[in-house]
Amino acid sequence: MTLFYNARGNIYGVVSPALLRRWGIAVPTSAALAASTRQGWAASAIAAECGWGTSPRPAEAKAYRCDGLLVGPFQAAPPYDLLIINTDGSLAERSGNGLTIFAQALTDAGLMPRACELRVHHDQPGGLSPLATWVEPAVHGQVPGFWLALGQPEFGPQAVGALGQGSSGPGHVRELAAINPQWARSQFVRIGNPHCVTLVEHASALPDNRQMHQPGLFEPLKAMAFAPPAGNGRPCVAGVNLQWAARDAANRVIARVFERGEGPTASSGTSASAVACAAWRAGWVEAGEVAVVMPGGTAPVRLQVQADTLLSVSLFGAAVLQD
Repeated sequence: MTLFYNARGNIYGVVSPALLRRWGIAVPTSAALAASTRQGWAASAIAAECGWGTSPRPAEAKAYRCDGLLVGPFQAAPPYDLLIINTDGSLAERSGNGLTIFAQALTDAGLMPRACELRVHHDQPGGLSPLATWVEPAVHGQVPGFWLALGQPEFGPQAVGALGQGSSGPGHVRELAAINPQWARSQFVRIGNPHCVTLVEHASALPDNRQMHQPGLFEPLKAMAFAPPAGNGRPCVAGVNLQWAARDAANRVIARVFERGEGPTASSGTSASAVACAAWRAGWVEAGEVAVVMPGGTAPVRLQVQADTLLSVSLFGAAVLQD
């Protein structure tokens, strides 16, 4: 059966490819082939596993009961391959909360007694596939979970395939500023997947998640975040995850998230990592541990810096099984 886990308000279903095949969904036995053929089966998997089924859909709930589907593992021993399917049927290169959930599901099944590599296969243009993440069991603040090593971030329009943008530092993104003049300073960051972090002066300029679900704001943000044909490919040809960040107390940042292929979410691990990296680049936070506060919870992000160069970013996450 498909198991659902919650990581900071981000909910994913975890299902094996063998189980999907038994239910008539033609998932190939190879993760690489499954990624390259996802247009033939991913939407069916989302419809079958992520819908509300016979349960009544709660008032103001999203169209699906979760933020996506994790398909894997494709082998019986590490390193493990998986696919991260957004609810629109597209594949993600990486998801911090998704990988945390997958690691917890592996642990619960007795398949991950120690640190190992998780490899995400996808079909996004311009990104390495599979994209590997080293995941290590750990305890943070008395909470058992996992540290995810996300590698060295990249900055600037070129890193995320943004067209018609300026330098690698924070700059003006016309599409965002047209929605809200306070959204006039944005930083592009790649954490294995593409992000656009908009830095605002005051927390009051952060969008509200409920507001982002309303068509008046959802539609222009979707046009930016989602890849064509659902979006318009501007400023990023392959779409982009959107975040907004406001400076808080020492080494704390408040953030909101609108995910590519999904929409507004309570939290996102790679988004939190991108926010921490953008905040460091803007001089808001120092190297070390940064707390990124989102509606679903606070994500600890660890930044390693040497000689004014951000060498690596790591994310701590924990997940619990949903009833």
